[in-house]
Amino acid sequence: MVSSEQRRRQLAREKYERQLERRAEAASARKRRNTILGASLAVVVLAGGGTLIATGAFSSDDKKTSAAATPQAVPTATDEPTTPTRKPVEGCATPAPGAPNGKQWKTEPAMSIDPSASYTMALESNCGKVTIALDAAKAPHTVNSFAFLAGEQYFDHTKCHRLTTDGIFVLQCGDPTASASVPGGTGGPGYQFKDENLTGATYPAGTVAMANSGPDTNGSQFFLVYKDTQLPAKYIPFGKITGGLDVVQKIAAAGTLEGSTDGHPMADVTFNSVTVTKG
Repeated sequence: MVSSEQRRRQLAREKYERQLERRAEAASARKRRNTILGASLAVVVLAGGGTLIATGAFSSDDKKTSAAATPQAVPTATDEPTTPTRKPVEGCATPAPGAPNGKQWKTEPAMSIDPSASYTMALESNCGKVTIALDAAKAPHTVNSFAFLAGEQYFDHTKCHRLTTDGIFVLQCGDPTASASVPGGTGGPGYQFKDENLTGATYPAGTVAMANSGPDTNGSQFFLVYKDTQLPAKYIPFGKITGGLDVVQKIAAAGTLEGSTDGHPMADVTFNSVTVTKG
Protein backbone atom coordinates (compact mmCIF):
# COMPACT_ATOMS: atom_id res chain seq x y z
CA MET A 1 0.00 0.00 0.00
CA VAL A 2 1.52 3.30 -1.08
CA SER A 3 1.13 6.06 1.48
CA SER A 4 -0.01 9.55 0.49
CA GLU A 5 3.45 10.90 1.35
CA GLN A 6 5.15 8.34 -0.91
CA ARG A 7 2.72 9.14 -3.69
CA ARG A 8 3.38 12.88 -3.28
CA ARG A 9 7.13 12.30 -3.52
CA GLN A 10 6.66 10.09 -6.58
CA LEU A 11 4.60 12.74 -8.35
CA ALA A 12 7.14 15.42 -7.47
CA ARG A 13 9.96 13.28 -8.80
CA GLU A 14 8.08 12.56 -12.03
CA LYS A 15 7.35 16.28 -12.52
CA TYR A 16 11.00 17.16 -11.97
CA GLU A 17 12.14 14.48 -14.42
CA ARG A 18 9.75 15.81 -17.06
CA GLN A 19 11.21 19.29 -16.58
CA LEU A 20 14.73 17.92 -16.99
CA GLU A 21 13.72 16.09 -20.15
CA ARG A 22 12.28 19.27 -21.65
CA ARG A 23 15.44 21.18 -20.77
CA ALA A 24 17.61 18.43 -22.23
CA GLU A 25 15.57 18.47 -25.44
CA ALA A 26 15.92 22.25 -25.67
CA ALA A 27 19.68 22.02 -25.04
CA SER A 28 19.97 19.32 -27.69
CA ALA A 29 18.10 21.48 -30.19
CA ARG A 30 20.39 24.42 -29.44
CA LYS A 31 23.45 22.22 -29.84
CA ARG A 32 22.24 20.97 -33.22
CA ARG A 33 21.77 24.57 -34.35
CA ASN A 34 25.24 25.43 -33.07
CA THR A 35 27.14 22.73 -34.92
CA ILE A 36 28.38 22.53 -38.51
CA LEU A 37 29.27 19.05 -39.76
CA GLY A 38 32.78 18.70 -41.04
CA ALA A 39 36.03 20.56 -40.32
CA SER A 40 36.64 21.76 -36.77
CA LEU A 41 34.13 24.60 -36.75
CA ALA A 42 31.17 25.10 -34.47
CA VAL A 43 28.31 27.40 -35.34
CA VAL A 44 27.41 30.08 -32.85
CA VAL A 45 23.77 30.77 -33.65
CA LEU A 46 22.82 34.32 -32.86
CA ALA A 47 19.19 34.16 -31.89
CA GLY A 48 17.06 35.40 -34.70
CA GLY A 49 18.72 32.93 -36.97
CA GLY A 50 22.00 34.80 -36.99
CA THR A 51 24.95 32.44 -37.33
CA LEU A 52 28.52 33.27 -36.41
CA ILE A 53 31.46 30.94 -36.99
CA ALA A 54 34.10 30.19 -34.37
CA THR A 55 36.60 27.39 -33.89
CA GLY A 56 35.54 24.97 -31.19
CA ALA A 57 33.09 27.42 -29.65
CA PHE A 58 30.76 26.42 -26.83
CA SER A 59 31.32 22.65 -26.89
CA SER A 60 32.70 22.70 -23.34
CA ASP A 61 29.82 24.84 -22.10
CA ASP A 62 27.30 22.36 -23.51
CA LYS A 63 28.90 19.65 -21.37
CA LYS A 64 28.80 21.85 -18.27
CA THR A 65 25.10 22.52 -18.83
CA SER A 66 24.36 18.81 -19.16
CA ALA A 67 26.24 17.99 -15.96
CA ALA A 68 24.53 20.76 -14.02
CA ALA A 69 21.13 19.41 -15.04
CA THR A 70 21.74 16.01 -13.40
CA PRO A 71 19.80 15.75 -10.10
CA GLN A 72 21.89 14.88 -7.07
CA ALA A 73 19.03 13.62 -4.92
CA VAL A 74 15.42 12.57 -5.22
CA PRO A 75 13.47 15.82 -5.10
CA THR A 76 10.55 16.53 -2.86
CA ALA A 77 7.52 18.58 -3.81
CA THR A 78 9.31 21.76 -2.74
CA ASP A 79 12.54 21.04 -4.64
CA GLU A 80 11.76 22.97 -7.82
CA PRO A 81 14.53 23.69 -10.39
CA THR A 82 16.04 27.13 -9.88
CA THR A 83 16.69 29.79 -12.50
CA PRO A 84 19.66 32.17 -12.45
CA THR A 85 19.18 35.34 -10.46
CA ARG A 86 19.90 38.62 -12.14
CA LYS A 87 22.35 40.83 -10.24
CA PRO A 88 22.41 44.64 -10.44
CA VAL A 89 24.89 46.01 -12.96
CA GLU A 90 26.39 49.40 -12.23
CA GLY A 91 25.06 52.07 -14.55
CA CYS A 92 21.95 50.12 -15.55
CA ALA A 93 18.60 51.45 -14.39
CA THR A 94 15.14 49.91 -14.43
CA PRO A 95 13.84 49.80 -18.03
CA ALA A 96 11.05 52.19 -18.92
CA PRO A 97 7.62 50.56 -18.68
CA GLY A 98 6.20 49.15 -21.88
CA ALA A 99 6.42 46.22 -24.28
CA PRO A 100 7.44 45.79 -27.94
CA ASN A 101 4.59 46.56 -30.32
CA GLY A 102 5.30 43.42 -32.36
CA LYS A 103 4.28 44.96 -35.68
CA GLN A 104 4.71 42.81 -38.80
CA TRP A 105 5.02 43.57 -42.51
CA LYS A 106 4.90 41.25 -45.52
CA THR A 107 7.51 43.01 -47.64
CA GLU A 108 10.64 45.09 -47.24
CA PRO A 109 9.78 48.82 -47.01
CA ALA A 110 10.16 50.94 -50.11
CA MET A 111 13.39 52.92 -50.34
CA SER A 112 12.87 56.23 -48.56
CA ILE A 113 16.40 57.25 -47.52
CA ASP A 114 19.01 59.14 -49.50
CA PRO A 115 22.03 56.81 -49.91
CA SER A 116 24.30 59.83 -50.31
CA ALA A 117 23.24 61.34 -46.97
CA SER A 118 24.46 60.71 -43.43
CA TYR A 119 22.25 58.96 -40.89
CA THR A 120 22.65 58.43 -37.16
CA MET A 121 20.98 55.79 -35.04
CA ALA A 122 20.60 56.36 -31.30
CA LEU A 123 20.00 53.39 -29.00
CA GLU A 124 18.63 54.80 -25.75
CA SER A 125 18.96 51.91 -23.33
CA ASN A 126 18.50 51.60 -19.60
CA CYS A 127 22.27 51.02 -19.39
CA GLY A 128 23.24 54.10 -21.37
CA LYS A 129 23.14 55.61 -24.83
CA VAL A 130 24.89 54.13 -27.87
CA THR A 131 25.26 56.31 -30.98
CA ILE A 132 25.87 54.73 -34.38
CA ALA A 133 26.91 56.31 -37.69
CA LEU A 134 24.99 54.38 -40.36
CA ASP A 135 26.60 53.65 -43.72
CA ALA A 136 23.78 54.39 -46.16
CA ALA A 137 26.13 54.49 -49.16
CA LYS A 138 27.36 50.91 -48.74
CA ALA A 139 24.30 49.37 -47.05
CA PRO A 140 21.29 51.37 -48.30
CA HIS A 141 18.70 48.59 -47.87
CA THR A 142 19.84 47.86 -44.33
CA VAL A 143 19.85 51.50 -43.30
CA ASN A 144 16.48 52.04 -44.99
CA SER A 145 15.02 49.12 -43.06
CA PHE A 146 16.33 50.42 -39.73
CA ALA A 147 15.06 53.92 -40.46
CA PHE A 148 11.63 52.45 -41.22
CA LEU A 149 11.50 50.15 -38.17
CA ALA A 150 12.76 52.86 -35.81
CA GLY A 151 10.08 55.20 -37.16
CA GLU A 152 7.48 52.55 -36.35
CA GLN A 153 8.85 52.30 -32.76
CA TYR A 154 9.49 48.64 -33.53
CA PHE A 155 12.64 48.44 -31.38
CA ASP A 156 11.23 50.33 -28.39
CA HIS A 157 11.16 48.15 -25.24
CA THR A 158 13.01 45.28 -26.94
CA LYS A 159 15.83 43.53 -25.08
CA CYS A 160 19.37 42.67 -26.08
CA HIS A 161 19.00 38.95 -25.64
CA ARG A 162 22.41 37.40 -26.25
CA LEU A 163 25.98 38.07 -25.17
CA THR A 164 29.05 36.12 -26.29
CA THR A 165 32.35 36.60 -24.48
CA ASP A 166 34.82 34.06 -25.86
CA GLY A 167 36.23 34.14 -29.40
CA ILE A 168 33.23 36.13 -30.63
CA PHE A 169 32.61 39.36 -28.74
CA VAL A 170 29.14 40.61 -29.55
CA LEU A 171 25.94 41.81 -27.93
CA GLN A 172 22.90 40.84 -29.99
CA CYS A 173 19.65 42.79 -30.06
CA GLY A 174 16.60 43.45 -32.21
CA ASP A 175 14.32 40.47 -31.45
CA PRO A 176 10.96 41.70 -30.13
CA THR A 177 10.12 38.17 -28.93
CA ALA A 178 13.20 37.88 -26.71
CA SER A 179 12.71 37.74 -22.96
CA ALA A 180 14.75 37.31 -19.81
CA SER A 181 13.86 33.61 -19.60
CA VAL A 182 13.67 32.47 -23.23
CA PRO A 183 16.44 33.32 -25.70
CA GLY A 184 15.28 35.00 -28.87
CA GLY A 185 15.67 33.10 -32.07
CA THR A 186 12.73 33.64 -34.37
CA GLY A 187 11.72 37.26 -33.88
CA GLY A 188 11.66 39.55 -36.87
CA PRO A 189 9.58 42.15 -38.73
CA GLY A 190 7.92 39.64 -41.07
CA TYR A 191 10.08 40.50 -44.09
CA GLN A 192 13.65 39.73 -45.09
CA PHE A 193 16.04 41.57 -47.39
CA LYS A 194 19.09 40.66 -49.44
CA ASP A 195 22.73 40.80 -48.42
CA GLU A 196 24.87 43.82 -49.26
CA ASN A 197 28.29 45.27 -48.39
CA LEU A 198 29.87 41.88 -47.71
CA THR A 199 32.94 42.09 -49.95
CA GLY A 200 35.96 42.40 -47.68
CA ALA A 201 33.78 42.82 -44.59
CA THR A 202 35.60 42.81 -41.24
CA TYR A 203 34.33 43.14 -37.67
CA PRO A 204 36.60 45.27 -35.47
CA ALA A 205 35.37 46.71 -32.19
CA GLY A 206 32.58 49.20 -32.77
CA THR A 207 31.13 47.44 -35.81
CA VAL A 208 27.34 47.11 -36.04
CA ALA A 209 26.22 44.24 -38.28
CA MET A 210 23.21 42.11 -39.15
CA ALA A 211 22.50 38.64 -37.76
CA ASN A 212 20.98 36.18 -40.22
CA SER A 213 20.09 32.54 -40.82
CA GLY A 214 21.84 32.27 -44.17
CA PRO A 215 22.19 34.26 -47.38
CA ASP A 216 19.60 37.00 -47.93
CA THR A 217 17.71 36.38 -44.66
CA ASN A 218 18.23 39.73 -42.94
CA GLY A 219 15.43 40.99 -40.71
CA SER A 220 15.65 43.11 -37.57
CA GLN A 221 18.27 41.39 -35.44
CA PHE A 222 21.72 42.93 -35.27
CA PHE A 223 24.85 42.76 -33.14
CA LEU A 224 27.25 45.25 -31.60
CA VAL A 225 30.92 44.20 -31.66
CA TYR A 226 32.61 45.38 -28.46
CA LYS A 227 36.04 43.77 -29.10
CA ASP A 228 37.84 42.90 -32.35
CA THR A 229 36.23 39.71 -33.67
CA GLN A 230 37.23 37.41 -36.54
CA LEU A 231 34.22 36.37 -38.62
CA PRO A 232 33.63 35.34 -42.23
CA ALA A 233 32.23 38.11 -44.41
CA LYS A 234 28.63 36.91 -44.13
CA TYR A 235 27.04 39.55 -41.89
CA ILE A 236 26.19 42.97 -43.29
CA PRO A 237 28.26 45.68 -41.57
CA PHE A 238 26.07 48.77 -41.73
CA GLY A 239 27.31 51.11 -39.04
CA LYS A 240 30.02 52.13 -36.62
CA ILE A 241 29.62 53.00 -32.94
CA THR A 242 30.66 56.62 -32.48
CA GLY A 243 29.60 57.00 -28.87
CA GLY A 244 28.84 54.55 -26.07
CA LEU A 245 31.19 51.69 -26.92
CA ASP A 246 32.11 51.82 -23.23
CA VAL A 247 28.42 51.16 -22.44
CA VAL A 248 28.51 47.92 -24.46
CA GLN A 249 31.85 46.93 -22.93
CA LYS A 250 30.43 47.50 -19.44
CA ILE A 251 27.50 45.24 -20.26
CA ALA A 252 29.91 42.60 -21.56
CA ALA A 253 32.14 42.87 -18.48
CA ALA A 254 29.18 41.93 -16.27
CA GLY A 255 28.99 38.58 -18.09
CA THR A 256 25.97 36.41 -18.73
CA LEU A 257 23.03 35.55 -16.53
CA GLU A 258 23.88 31.86 -16.86
CA GLY A 259 27.58 32.34 -16.06
CA SER A 260 28.55 30.88 -19.45
CA THR A 261 30.36 32.47 -22.40
CA ASP A 262 27.14 32.51 -24.40
CA GLY A 263 23.83 33.49 -22.86
CA HIS A 264 21.59 36.32 -21.74
CA PRO A 265 23.44 39.44 -20.58
CA MET A 266 23.51 39.75 -16.80
CA ALA A 267 22.39 43.33 -17.39
CA ASP A 268 18.73 43.48 -18.37
CA VAL A 269 19.56 45.59 -21.42
CA THR A 270 16.40 47.15 -22.85
CA PHE A 271 15.95 49.87 -25.45
CA ASN A 272 13.67 52.56 -24.07
CA SER A 273 13.72 54.06 -27.58
CA VAL A 274 15.57 53.74 -30.89
CA THR A 275 15.68 56.57 -33.41
CA VAL A 276 17.28 57.15 -36.81
CA THR A 277 17.89 60.73 -37.90
CA LYS A 278 19.28 62.24 -41.08
CA GLY A 279 22.40 64.33 -40.86
